[in-house]
Amino acid sequence: MAEGRKKMLVTGASGFLGSRIASFYRDRYEVCVPSHGEMDIADLESVKRVFDRICPHVVVHCAAVSDVGACEREPESSWKINVDGSRNIAQMSAFHHAKCLAASSDQVYFGSVGTEPHREDEELRPGNVYGREKLRAEEECLKVNPECILLRLSWMYDACVIREGEHGDFFRILAANLKNSEELKYPVHDRRGITDVNEVVRNMEQAFQLKGGVYNFGSPNDRNTYETVVELFRALGWDTARLRGDTESHALAPRNLTMDPGRLQGYGITFSPTVLALGKNGRLYFSI
Repeated sequence: MAEGRKKMLVTGASGFLGSRIASFYRDRYEVCVPSHGEMDIADLESVKRVFDRICPHVVVHCAAVSDVGACEREPESSWKINVDGSRNIAQMSAFHHAKCLAASSDQVYFGSVGTEPHREDEELRPGNVYGREKLRAEEECLKVNPECILLRLSWMYDACVIREGEHGDFFRILAANLKNSEELKYPVHDRRGITDVNEVVRNMEQAFQLKGGVYNFGSPNDRNTYETVVELFRALGWDTARLRGDTESHALAPRNLTMDPGRLQGYGITFSPTVLALGKNGRLYFSI
């Protein structure tokens, strides 16, 4: 490694977001990616040993149990990673005076009523285990490290890099549906931002300059999921006749995970609107 470069510690570097952060910043930072065998984030002493050895300047915490179903089935196990592990990383970052960015989730808004984009300061009562764990993790991180930056991320996709074994993102799921189904149904009672992971990665370095606290960190979207896919098809010049609006899913409890980007924009950090980015990246993905 070149002399004088700052050290960046990335947790979850084998995952969807962490792997891309580690790859993107390796030419600017001395990137350190301890494996689970080297650092068990649920064990404070294990975290301390690695931090004492590396002495990072910047920490990007991406490790998590992000499978919503797995959190519902095994909440005690996921709590140790999502809450205890996040607190340990934030605490050791504070001890070493390292800037700490931790990945949170738009799932903290799951169960909230209304159709307006959510703001960071609204009162929350997440309706699933994962959302509750992420909200508690935010609170615990800020208790032990008031300078910690919590980034509420949306569902992400990558139109450029396809890695074997990764979870299905928006385009992979769409490609499978196109192959296997004549008719594609998408819910009308569902609103969420869908974000290009490469925008998340590029904006990460500017986020190092944010004040401690919680930030919505993803693409805004003013369409429901069905409308979003319709606009994508139109951008690609595809026939929308295959698309159907699913009026049953979430009908009794409409889901809205859209995030208000206002606070982040106040610091000069912006994300492309979901529909515009999907159209541009869709042309790239389906040309591969």
